[in-house]
Amino acid sequence: FAIGALRGAKTLVAQALGAGRPEDADRYLGVAILFALGWGVTTVVLAQALAPLLALLASDHAQGHHAATYLRIRALAAPLVLVTVAMRETRWAEGDAQTPMRATIAGNLANVLGDVALIVGLGWGVTGAAIASVVGSAVECGVLAGALWPRVKRARWRPAYARAIWQQGAPTGVQFLLEVGAFFALSLVVARMGAADGAAHQLVLQLTHVSFLPAHALAEAASVLVGQAIGAGRFDLVRPVARRAFVLGGIYTAICTVAFVAFADPIARLLGADDGAVLVVTRALIRMSALFLVADAANVIARGLLRGVGDAVYPAVVGVITSWVVTPPLAAVLGLGLGWGVRGGWLGLTIEIVVGAAILCHRLMTERWRAAAVTTRARTLAVGAAAAATG
Repeated sequence: FAIGALRGAKTLVAQALGAGRPEDADRYLGVAILFALGWGVTTVVLAQALAPLLALLASDHAQGHHAATYLRIRALAAPLVLVTVAMRETRWAEGDAQTPMRATIAGNLANVLGDVALIVGLGWGVTGAAIASVVGSAVECGVLAGALWPRVKRARWRPAYARAIWQQGAPTGVQFLLEVGAFFALSLVVARMGAADGAAHQLVLQLTHVSFLPAHALAEAASVLVGQAIGAGRFDLVRPVARRAFVLGGIYTAICTVAFVAFADPIARLLGADDGAVLVVTRALIRMSALFLVADAANVIARGLLRGVGDAVYPAVVGVITSWVVTPPLAAVLGLGLGWGVRGGWLGLTIEIVVGAAILCHRLMTERWRAAAVTTRARTLAVGAAAAATG
């Protein structure tokens, strides 16, 4: 929820900059950081309370124990992660992608080195993986905070800006929360299908990041550009930005699609699927993922564009409905009921992504987002004007 809600700060900062109010960026940044700290502490408390439940939900005791251990430790980084998100969203909105990138690279290097030392070197397994992830989050947050420190230390609570972030970000926060809930429900169903299906599911999910994350980056860039355009009152620039983002995303994911289909077996082996059952299922899921890669990029980019113009509620509703109505039920009916295994769940995932992409792209290209954009722009200008009037 918190990560989704903090996306509201990016939209508001981008629109404020487009409207010629750069001073509002620091105000939104300060409020977003304080929101992040509060939500981060809440997350730590909830995770410690809920971790034992994972042991009861897994298909075997060892699996559940590892999941609970990882969650308890990994959740300690929640305040760091969310403060990083608050700073990152602001810098993205300001057109600075390089500072967050450098922070992320530093954090990932620390994470990898920690994995090597704690998992390979000391043999700490899941505990080592969780600790390394926390260290990586701390490094990423520290690098980004260091670059923004003169602005970070001026953070203070501003009710009007807090309300604006909440109004803009809460729909996306609810969407993220419920979509992750749907995906968690899918994971619970898959966990009941056996070790081979569960392992293949996790391996191919990681692989799909190869196509998803670049598309996500395009969505973030497009969201910032259209947000600045809306702030400047240039609604006519939204469609050209959208077209270019879709073309770039489509070309990249089309290449990934061809590669996944052509090289499913060697990719599966590279992922570590080296025994018979896991290899067979992993190979099948890689080929199934090729069915939705291009649509997934379109889905993600359309969401980013709609949020950037200020139309946050519609993609949230579409995302929640498609994720809950399609994927978990099909996973249960086809995967467990008919014995299709994890393939049934991934068929549901494919339908969810394709349908969601079609609906969101239609709204974007027919410009039914305009009313929401007008409302969000007026709110952004009003908050800035009120702050200027009161000093």
